[in-house]
Amino acid sequence: MFIDYLTLIMINMVAGTVLLAYYLWKGLDEQDQRPYASIFIILGTLAIATGLHLSFTWPLPGSYNIAYGEATTLFGVVFLATGIALSQGWSLIPVAIYAFFAGLDAILIGTRILVLGLTKEPIMSAIGFILAGLGGVASAPFFIWFRNNRTVRMLGILILLLTAALWAVTFYGALWGHLESFGQWLPATMGK
Repeated sequence: MFIDYLTLIMINMVAGTVLLAYYLWKGLDEQDQRPYASIFIILGTLAIATGLHLSFTWPLPGSYNIAYGEATTLFGVVFLATGIALSQGWSLIPVAIYAFFAGLDAILIGTRILVLGLTKEPIMSAIGFILAGLGGVASAPFFIWFRNNRTVRMLGILILLLTAALWAVTFYGALWGHLESFGQWLPATMGK
């Protein structure tokens, strides 16, 4: 049986998108944004660690390692870089430009998940990836041109919250199923 920690990746994604929505709603206008740095660093570090592990070791069946491993790594890089930039008082525009390309990756992954019928819920997974990707793609124009536009910011927050809700539904279903399906699993060291 393969080792599956996608639920850890998904809850990190839920937390990250909710935190980003909160940061856009409240934190972006605060004079001192450093208090947000640590949580972005934590989210990013966890995503990079799990994403790289998936990408390098392929513990999942087939192309799931590509879809989840690479997207999770890119998500982690964006969040870690955001945390570092906030802690240092640097501009978020370079991070947003990188997020644009990470977002394109997520949109392509979501499209392929839908076309190939991957996951138990390909439509939900595809929409989650595509919405997350749209958030990444929109980040560069937002930080460059629309940072002070409340309507655009609220639209972004709504997209992020919808993304988080989709990932949360997927996460809770996966966690529920994984706890049952892995309930009798034993490591090789405890063989029969």
